[in-house]
Amino acid sequence: MVTASVAMVPVSEAAKPLTLQDIMKFESLTKPVISDNGLTLAVEAKPDRGDSRVIVKLLSSQKHFDIQDAARPKVSADGRFVAMVKTVPLLKRATADAKQKKKLKAGLILLDTQTGEQKVFKKVKSFEFNEAGSHLLVRLDGFSKSKNKDEAEKDKKAESKGEDKKQPKVDKFDKGYTVKLLALQKGTDTEFKNVTSYQFDKAGKGLVLAINNVKDKQHKLERIDLASNQAKSLFNSDTLQLGSVATSNDGKWAAFTAGKAEDLPYGREYQLNLVSLEDGNITSFASTNDWKLNRYSKLSFSKDSSRLFFGRVPEVSQQLKLAKIKTANDLYNINIIDDERKLRVWNGEDPLIKPNEIKQYKNELKRTYLAVLDLGKQAITQLADPKVKNVQMSEQPTRLLAKTDKPYQKMITWAGFYSDYYLVDIGSGKQTKVLTQYPTYWQPSLSPEGNYLAYYYLGNIYLYDVANKTKTNVSKGLKVGFANEDHDYPSNPPGYGFGPWIDGEKAVLVYDKYDVWRLDIANGKMTKLTNGRKQGVQFRVTGLPKSDVPTWLKSDEKVLLKGYNDRTKSDDFYRLNLAGGTEQLSAEPVKLKVLARSKDAKTLVYSKERYDLFPDLFAAKDYLNPQQAEQQTDLNKQIEPFNWGSSELVQWTNSDGKPLDGVLIKPANYQDGKRVPVLVYYYRFMSDRLHSFPDMKINHRPNFAWFVDNGYAVFLPDIRFEVGYPGPSSVKALTSGVQHLIDIGVADPKAIGIQGHSWAGYQTAYAVTQTNIFAAAVSGAPVSNMTSAYSGIRHASGLARQFQYETGQSRIGKPLYADPLKYIENSPVFYADRIHTPMMIMFGDKDGAVPWEQGVEMYLAMRRAGKDVVMLQYQNEPHHLKQYPNKLDYSIKMMQYFDHYLKGKPAPKWLSQGEPYYEYKKN
Repeated sequence: MVTASVAMVPVSEAAKPLTLQDIMKFESLTKPVISDNGLTLAVEAKPDRGDSRVIVKLLSSQKHFDIQDAARPKVSADGRFVAMVKTVPLLKRATADAKQKKKLKAGLILLDTQTGEQKVFKKVKSFEFNEAGSHLLVRLDGFSKSKNKDEAEKDKKAESKGEDKKQPKVDKFDKGYTVKLLALQKGTDTEFKNVTSYQFDKAGKGLVLAINNVKDKQHKLERIDLASNQAKSLFNSDTLQLGSVATSNDGKWAAFTAGKAEDLPYGREYQLNLVSLEDGNITSFASTNDWKLNRYSKLSFSKDSSRLFFGRVPEVSQQLKLAKIKTANDLYNINIIDDERKLRVWNGEDPLIKPNEIKQYKNELKRTYLAVLDLGKQAITQLADPKVKNVQMSEQPTRLLAKTDKPYQKMITWAGFYSDYYLVDIGSGKQTKVLTQYPTYWQPSLSPEGNYLAYYYLGNIYLYDVANKTKTNVSKGLKVGFANEDHDYPSNPPGYGFGPWIDGEKAVLVYDKYDVWRLDIANGKMTKLTNGRKQGVQFRVTGLPKSDVPTWLKSDEKVLLKGYNDRTKSDDFYRLNLAGGTEQLSAEPVKLKVLARSKDAKTLVYSKERYDLFPDLFAAKDYLNPQQAEQQTDLNKQIEPFNWGSSELVQWTNSDGKPLDGVLIKPANYQDGKRVPVLVYYYRFMSDRLHSFPDMKINHRPNFAWFVDNGYAVFLPDIRFEVGYPGPSSVKALTSGVQHLIDIGVADPKAIGIQGHSWAGYQTAYAVTQTNIFAAAVSGAPVSNMTSAYSGIRHASGLARQFQYETGQSRIGKPLYADPLKYIENSPVFYADRIHTPMMIMFGDKDGAVPWEQGVEMYLAMRRAGKDVVMLQYQNEPHHLKQYPNKLDYSIKMMQYFDHYLKGKPAPKWLSQGEPYYEYKKN
């Protein structure tokens, strides 16, 4: 069955061919940003290769700006100012030598949307608007220099004469940078040097700065009143290095950490200090024997300014040092010699295997355990500890949600990721375990006051009542389940998650596959608010403003829904009245993406796309009426010179009688009944891409538009897996889908190619051992031998690969020793002699996800069996190619490869004769 295709772009007889250069220059839009008042929109237009620009639109007028060599915009709250990175042009970067590249620094462009004036700042590290949008803080690149040129020259002369200046050596961690504080309305700026930490208050009234000039022994905390631009000194010292700073929203408090400047930062112990901004009094909180502050202790006031959160550690110590040989006797000192060993001990009882432990080392080094200071009681409560490591800092007034994976770290190797979840009382620090061995990716929902926890478990929804300490299965008896209905892994299926809470803690929204449910807390009753299952529409709440506090909706409020239609693969907007009733707002064969919502207004920004429709931006003044949105960008004009083609939904059944969906993309000039070469690209579920605009980039994937323009049809089939048989179930889906294209007269049965990467790379390598339906195959980063890959390492994370096979993507479901035949049966390397399809293997030899030796195994097996094989080894590349020359080369070779085997074009020299190793002369 083939459904009707969506509207096609008219075919132009004079259309020009789509080239690689066109793809390089093709602009895509990054995530847009919108001002809090909803009046100003900014977005980066970024080509695949080249220089970005920033588009700024004033939504209340037709006024707009197009700023070249700009990226990553930020917008002030009132929308008047837009700050953006001033990028270094690609040509300048490409032509600079290594020494020159170090000097190429990004800058800042500040646009006044009212006057059109642009100010440019050079060598900028970062920038940040305050919450009110009245000021911009600009951090300059590099460290502050405390001496002028004359003083520096004197020091050089003294040093050349061997004179000792006795200047202390400053650790990089203690060095300060220079910032400029811009008063945007006044157009003035003030410079501060040796800044090591800063924070605007969220009320937009003040800025607190930690200033540390180590060489001159000047350490001070200053608060800048943003209205008057007056600086007030809060703390001064010649012996204490200031660390983290924070300021409360009500303008009454500042906080900072400080430790002895003479101590090295690694082992420096800090002290917490609270400053009253009303009278200047400073209260210091001493460390205890059990808990201390270090250089990684960060400070953060609650939004209501009643609490100060900060991190502590059980101890602070200096970094370990190895002994060095200094004397003749040291040459024979066993302890000193042994210190020079290069050894890592892998103990069978280690919580983490060594590579993973090493990858986690820096994160663990920076780990602190959350504590809270009650400003009214002036009392500190420790919330987290080595047993319960991760407390989620949020604004609930009574208790917070916490989790720890410590009991299950060893299990990560084979079973995946689990945690115990706790509720931690903010007043007492008491930790109450509520969930045991809970999958880490099943996220519970804590109510705004912290009195209830809604969570999913094994297909059901549960509610935990903190006061009564009761757990209730609130979905029991419902005819619908809440487990993921498409889960085909050898593990327990996850749920679909939770939406916002209603009327504080009276109710919470819950999702099944299709519908939105209301869970009333008082009686535990679940009420379905939508009718998506009957319509085949998956409803989700969308378009709510982001918030840093727990938010809730009113029970009679109207909210925006996005509905994904399982049958048509399109998205529509709906309006849901939480008191009852759903209204459809749009009906187009498109994919919709909600991208931004203004914080203090109802403005909504979204995109809509189709294979032949670029995802331009639309802005609606009322987020509940997105159908009234106005288009804000027009990058769709980029496709006008080309014959773009169109996509359509294809449906068939596999050999087991199971229905499957896929996407067929045809050339623009396709004539019904004409057989064309087909390129199959896939991974798992692909039919939801029916209305997706093609990714206009050159990377490890085939560029759909380029292949279509070159006369190929592109086929994206869904794959549904059977646990224990990932290879065979993939082959069933692939071969039945391809055969369907042959049966309906689209595919040339002698010209069908297949390309997949990573998990799809494995499927590709396996498929050609089981079927001859493909004329050529390209397999990127495939696992070829599950028996060797099972006990391998993911080098990027240091994790063992065993859990992937027992509970994850590879879907075997058992350890290797329990069912070795399953591993062999699903491994293409054992069936290399059966292959009759030419195959090109691609790997980066620094692949951190799949060991690149898996590609070597497949290459050697095919080579030994006398099969047609070529392998591309891209040097110093990870799992996905990063270096542009390599991405371009791979794209060219992919097209040449398929053109040769599917169209009969002459083989390129690298394919017919290989390419001998040679070295270039280094410049």
